[in-house]
Amino acid sequence: MNYGLIILTFISVNLDFFVMMLFLLRKYRFTEVLGGYLLGTILLVTISFVAGRFLSSIFPEWVLGILGFLPLWQALSKDEDSNSSPLFKGIGGVFVTYLSVCAGCNLSLFLPVLVNQSAGIFWQLILLVVVITVAAVFLVAGLGSLPVVGKAMDKWGEPLMRVCYVIVGCYVIYDSGLFSHLLQW
Repeated sequence: MNYGLIILTFISVNLDFFVMMLFLLRKYRFTEVLGGYLLGTILLVTISFVAGRFLSSIFPEWVLGILGFLPLWQALSKDEDSNSSPLFKGIGGVFVTYLSVCAGCNLSLFLPVLVNQSAGIFWQLILLVVVITVAAVFLVAGLGSLPVVGKAMDKWGEPLMRVCYVIVGCYVIYDSGLFSHLLQW
């Protein structure tokens, strides 16, 4: 296993989520962000490993575009905290946000990297991903605690998070080819 390639792949598929994590760390407890992020990351890496090339033949890329509606729904809901569904709170909220933001990239980049890897390599990969994920949450939390970042997040955090959700949702839908596929029907 090429550890450098795995680390580069992880950073590239999670770069946009690092920005989202600044918002999530202001909204949820550190442990909830860490838990949701770990669950999402481990799930997507596991799916990539288990599914291999076969997944792409079952789920075309445009299907993943449906996930883009989750951040749009979150951005447009008036008061997310009043939602009684535990799916969009705490660990579940971070988990769903992570899946909606990063599923397509994770699957498309980790699939080719993990094809033909053994089960032993898979467990090494999971351990490496857990370490990188925990380090990323601590790093982003540290950046978020800087006074200048904290003041900006207090003033603009909520509206910027909603704007990011809209941009991410629209990008996921666009990049997946969902609309162009549906228009071909």
